[in-house]
Amino acid sequence: MTDMWPIAANMKPFLQEIWKKSGFTQPTAIQSKAIPLILDGRDVVAESPTGTGKTIAYLLPALQKIDPGKKDAQTVILAPTRELVMQIQQVIQKWTEGSDIHATALIGGADLKRQLEKLKQHPQIVVGTANRILELINMKKLKMHEVKTIVFDEGDQLLVPEAMDTIQNIIKTTLQDRQVVCFSATVSAKTEQLVKEMMKHPEIIRIKADTLAPSKAEHIYFLCEPREKMDLLRRIVKMDQIKGLAFINDMNYFHTVAARLQDRGISFGALSGESKKTERESALKNFRDGKFPLLLVTDVAARGLDIEGLTHVIHVDFPKDLTQYVHRSGRTGRMGATGTIISMVTEREERVLQQYSRKLGIPIHKKSLHMGKVLDAKRNQSVSNQTKKTTPQPTSKRKG
Repeated sequence: MTDMWPIAANMKPFLQEIWKKSGFTQPTAIQSKAIPLILDGRDVVAESPTGTGKTIAYLLPALQKIDPGKKDAQTVILAPTRELVMQIQQVIQKWTEGSDIHATALIGGADLKRQLEKLKQHPQIVVGTANRILELINMKKLKMHEVKTIVFDEGDQLLVPEAMDTIQNIIKTTLQDRQVVCFSATVSAKTEQLVKEMMKHPEIIRIKADTLAPSKAEHIYFLCEPREKMDLLRRIVKMDQIKGLAFINDMNYFHTVAARLQDRGISFGALSGESKKTERESALKNFRDGKFPLLLVTDVAARGLDIEGLTHVIHVDFPKDLTQYVHRSGRTGRMGATGTIISMVTEREERVLQQYSRKLGIPIHKKSLHMGKVLDAKRNQSVSNQTKKTTPQPTSKRKG
C-alpha cells in the first residue's frame, strides 16, 4: 500500500484515521496545492473543476487548526444554497468523528429556535447561508471574536452583487488577522477581484481539467435529431440501475421535457432555479433515497450538488462550452468511482464534441441504444480518432 501523504501523516490522529478509512493515499491536485497554503495561514483563491475534492482541501487544514478547548466558533464556512450547506455539514460530521470538535449548520428558512439551541452547544465550526449567519451575529447569538478562518464555498455563486453587503458585514465582525479562502468550480475575473479586496496577498490556484488524473468515468454519445432527444431520454431512464442527472439549458424546454416524461409515466424529479424551497428539498431527498432514477436539472439549480452514488450524467442539451461539459460531467466518477457521461448530439454537435475529446485527451465513444442495452454503434470509434466528414444537417431552431 502506498505510504500516506506526508502532510496528512502529520495531522491530528483522528484526521489521519479518517484519511485512511476513506481509502486515500495521495491528495488530489487541488488538495496538494491548497492544503499546505491554508495550513500556513495564507489567503487563497482556488479554482478547480467539480468532483476534485475542494471541500476536503479547505476542511482538513481548518480542522487541523481548530482548538477543541475553545468553546467558540473558529471557522465559518459560507455557502450560497441550503443544499450545499447541508452537504458540507455531512462532510464535516464524517471528518470530525472521534474528535471533540463540534459543528452546526445555520440556514435561512429553518427553525430559528432550534438553531439557537445548537449554538448553545458551542460549535467550533459554523457552516451556513450568509443571511442567516449575519442575522445571528446581529442578534449577538453567534460570537465571531475567535473566528480565524472564513471560507467561501462556490465563490462565483456566493459573491454576487446583491449579497456583497451581507458578506462584508460578516467579515467586519472577525479579527483583523483572519484568514479568508475562496473555492469554486469557476472563478470569474469579477469574483476574483471582489474576494481579493477582502484578502491579504492571496495565493491564486487554478486547476484545469487537462491537468487532472484520468477519471474512471466513461464518456459516450448518441447521435440523434433534436426531436428525438425526448424519447431517447425516456429510453435511457428505463435502463437498469440508473441514478442520473439530466441537464437542460432552456427553461421552456425544461418544462416541456418534464411534462412529456410525466405523461409517459416516468418517475423523476425536477430541480430548476424556479423550484420552491420545499420542492427542492423533496426532490433531492427522494432522489438521494432512490425513490426515482432521474433528476432533471438546470445548471444553476445543480450548482454545488454532490450526490453520492450518481451513476450517470446526461447532457440532454449540449453544454454551452467545454467548461460546462467538464463541470456537469464531473458529478459522476468522483474520487476514483466509476460513472457514465452520456451526450445526446446532433451531427453539428458531434463535431464540437470531437473538439472537446481532443482538448481533454479522453475518448468519447459513439453508441446506440437497443432493447435497453447500450451497444457499440456501427463503425464505432472514439470521437478522438474519427476521421469521417459529415455535411451539416438542418437542426431545429431550439439550440440543443
